[in-house]
Amino acid sequence: MNVDAVIERMLPELGERATPERAARVFWSGIAEPGDAVAGALLAAVSAPAALHIAAHPAEIARITGAEPRAAADASARWLPRLHDDLVTDALKRARRGRVAILVPSDPEWPQSVDDLADHAPLALWVRGDPRALGAPSVALVGARAATPYGEHVAGELAAGLAGGGITVVSGAAYGIDGAAHRSAMGTRPGSTVAVLAGGCDRAYPAGHEEMLGRIAATGAVVAEVPCGGAPTKWRFLARNRVIAALSRATVVVEAGARSGSLNTAGHAASLGRPLGAVPGPVTSPASLGCHRLLREYDAVCVTDAAEVRELAGLGASQPLVVAGAWTNERTRVRDALSFRVGRDASELAQRSGLAISEVEAILGGMLLEGSVVGDVGGWRRRSGR
Repeated sequence: MNVDAVIERMLPELGERATPERAARVFWSGIAEPGDAVAGALLAAVSAPAALHIAAHPAEIARITGAEPRAAADASARWLPRLHDDLVTDALKRARRGRVAILVPSDPEWPQSVDDLADHAPLALWVRGDPRALGAPSVALVGARAATPYGEHVAGELAAGLAGGGITVVSGAAYGIDGAAHRSAMGTRPGSTVAVLAGGCDRAYPAGHEEMLGRIAATGAVVAEVPCGGAPTKWRFLARNRVIAALSRATVVVEAGARSGSLNTAGHAASLGRPLGAVPGPVTSPASLGCHRLLREYDAVCVTDAAEVRELAGLGASQPLVVAGAWTNERTRVRDALSFRVGRDASELAQRSGLAISEVEAILGGMLLEGSVVGDVGGWRRRSGR
């Protein structure tokens, strides 16, 4: 293959930002599978065009990347079947028709958080929608495809609370928890959501979410590492989970069975040092076994509402828990001393509660502000229903 000629032919398809580096990176996104560490190390060491020239030479790959000779040879053997002139020709045509943007690390819209994946970082990103959505403060909400009504309800509540506060919701567009999170985020102003796919971003998967993915692209972004038209495979589903975790400030598993794929996303979040949360469920529900295991064995933080998720992600604080203390106990004594029917003055209430008159008067002031007492002939009485 004439590498330079291939790059030259690609340039017109890449628009105003076309450069040999961009063209070669786009080509590499079709050569290497997502997360290929040898490819990542090679492109970190040399330019993308130079890496294409080296791809068929295992000894050079090993020398430049420091990979073991066997690993370098295996990598070259993986890439060689794809080193042909028309590898991304169709993908670029599909991208142009679908108004798909292609990002590389030098672009201002590139989400720098994915660089934390180091050699496993994406080589390029294919984006349908607004590329800027990838760099917004975000939280990943993931979970089981076979979700229960409880799980879908909680996912919707969390997504709405986050999106309503301007936080982007990231998920994988699957049935169940993912879909509930995406739909709720889009239904909340000024909600934005990002879907990370295992196949090409122009290829709706699952097919039943085609309409939803179109709406996501119109208000947020649908993103993939593989070129347009690429098929989702089991391996690519596992690989895309690391991108979901890397794009997000924190990952929350809403509902997951013992073998749920969302636990893989949780593992990537933990390996990146990103905060990990889990929603507790009924102890009798198999759909919550994975969440309970994360809480019990993997130091996940228990989260139950959007405020707690924001706090987990460092994007806000949850409301402090009000713990019953001395004032609350004294308030209870005053409340018990009050009558629903007749008014009692502070002196009588002090006698009945065993508190000083000054303490009773201070507590009555607070109760008046909250509306639990009313003034009456002879003093104060409790408001009905309080």
